[in-house]
Amino acid sequence: MNKKTKIFIAGHKGMVGSSLLRVLTKYGYKNIFYLPKEKLNFENSEQTMEKIGEIDPDIIIIAAAKVGGINANSSYPYEFIKKNLAIQMNIIEAGIKNNVKRLIFLGSSCVYPKFCSQPISENSLLSGELEFTNRPYAIAKIAGIETCASLNRQYKKKFLSLMPCNLFGPKDNYDLKNSHVIPALIKKFHQAKIKKQKQVKVWGSGKALREFMYVDDLSEAILFILELNKTKFNELINFNSFSILNIGSSEEISIRNLSQKIAKLTNYSGKIKLDKKYPDGTPRKILDSNKINQLGWKCKFTLDEGLKITYKDFVKTIEK
Repeated sequence: MNKKTKIFIAGHKGMVGSSLLRVLTKYGYKNIFYLPKEKLNFENSEQTMEKIGEIDPDIIIIAAAKVGGINANSSYPYEFIKKNLAIQMNIIEAGIKNNVKRLIFLGSSCVYPKFCSQPISENSLLSGELEFTNRPYAIAKIAGIETCASLNRQYKKKFLSLMPCNLFGPKDNYDLKNSHVIPALIKKFHQAKIKKQKQVKVWGSGKALREFMYVDDLSEAILFILELNKTKFNELINFNSFSILNIGSSEEISIRNLSQKIAKLTNYSGKIKLDKKYPDGTPRKILDSNKINQLGWKCKFTLDEGLKITYKDFVKTIEK
């Protein structure tokens, strides 16, 4: 991939999309295209086809999606499956019609079964029952994976699906009704410090184990994959099965320990109360990232480094 390659980022304003812009620009890629929501609504198939056709990109990266934590997934299951199916299918269809050379579809570790063996390998897909609270979102993402696999099999496309672990970073969603665990905890502990609250409630037993990765590591991984030589990239495409690749930090932490870490980061000195009436979700979720590690990619940011950058960005955002 040369520096003049035309790359279209779907979802450029979100946490992942903005990170991709940041990382691709840092490495000298200048032919990057994106459109604001006012000009392109990915849920509109005709508009998506027209606008992507005008750009005529070589590569499409699908970072656009409706996302949220346990509360959002539980409260709006229909919206999660409906919107994500529409967004990804419209973009993929536009990619087919415009004959893009490569397409990167971003899935999620939640596509894997709730109780599959750990660390979770790519072969675990469809091997068991999904976690109930985010099943609609997971099924939408699985549909995207199957769509890419079917296109590869039928039309010999080179569409690759990436499964990142739990991500965090600048421009995350801090709405407590819809956010994931790290942004929710950052906001809770920061507010508790400002308001001098004696305790902070954290959902669940605190025993659930999670793998987290700073978002720029995912963007670096995507660029690493796109810059692979033709032979190595083609080896990632499986015409007889799913073309998927896990991307994770290979480190896990309990929600209890994560809460203590973020309390310290935000200088909150009160008590942490684990509220067991709320669900833990999947008890343990860590990805097997051996495939991409063997190709030569590794995470650059530790959890602590990523959290410091994220918290600094959060404080700047609320000060504005």
